[in-house]
Amino acid sequence: MAERHPPITLADIRAAADRIRGRVRRTPTWQVPRMTVAGLPHDLYLKLEFLQVTGSFKPRGAFNKVLGLEVAPRGLVTSSGGNHGIAVAHVGHELGLPVSIPLPANVAPEKLAAMRALGAEAGIVAPTFVESNARARQIAAERGYLYIHPFADPAGIAGQGTVGLEILEDHPDVDLVVVAVGGGGLLGGVAAAIKEQRPRAVIVGVEPVGADALTRSLEAGRLVTLPKIETRAATLAPTMTEQIDLELAQRYVDHMVRVTDEQIVAAARWLWHGFFIGAELGGAASTAALLAGLVPVTAGTKVVSIVCGGGGAGMAGG
Repeated sequence: MAERHPPITLADIRAAADRIRGRVRRTPTWQVPRMTVAGLPHDLYLKLEFLQVTGSFKPRGAFNKVLGLEVAPRGLVTSSGGNHGIAVAHVGHELGLPVSIPLPANVAPEKLAAMRALGAEAGIVAPTFVESNARARQIAAERGYLYIHPFADPAGIAGQGTVGLEILEDHPDVDLVVVAVGGGGLLGGVAAAIKEQRPRAVIVGVEPVGADALTRSLEAGRLVTLPKIETRAATLAPTMTEQIDLELAQRYVDHMVRVTDEQIVAAARWLWHGFFIGAELGGAASTAALLAGLVPVTAGTKVVSIVCGGGGAGMAGG
């Protein structure tokens, strides 16, 4: 039986890096002072992706999707009430394209305000993401807009993978990379970028206990839909992942761990009070897994934790 090719390749990710250069920031990787992590037996580095334009990694994928087209679309449409929606609104604003974002009822008011401030036509249209996403696809068909999936578009995942390229540029000897998981697009892209160049590096995905769709899907060997979501980390809370994300995780991810909301809040507070890093709860999840001792790490290991989204001290739990 012939080996299946990965849904995205290192060449795809490198092409994405060239395509989005100048449109996104190259975020720094910062070493946490050893004296502040005396209880951890490893060197800890934070990839400060919360400093990205719009405050998360999402513009990387959205820009790569749109800039990779041969013909500019009439407009853009998506249905994410979180960081992806803001990123698509930002891309539309930068490229002069109209943007429509039909939203579910649980969208945070500040996220909705950010989309509208960027000129997007954004509003609540349905109780759940499933219904609002169906409306987004309908708008795409009606208006000829480009639909951009929040975490399962190959071009989007390749764009997110540029985070992994930057980590290796800064630390080619990295031993372990820890990534928070919502739908799994960031994890899949980063894991592919790193494993294809440094196979010995260990990739760990982190999900909230009450929103562990990818972990359950990996355990089952198929897509699993969660009956409900129970987490305060709203940006890590889809009820299911998608096949492309599952396949990338099966191929490249070494471990998955679950963190509680209490552990996430504690990590967000640690980042803020210790270093004035304003991570939203989803952005603190990877660091939470390390601080809680949930990731198996040997002494002397070089570890990178991605702080994938920002929200300020208030969103970090106070």
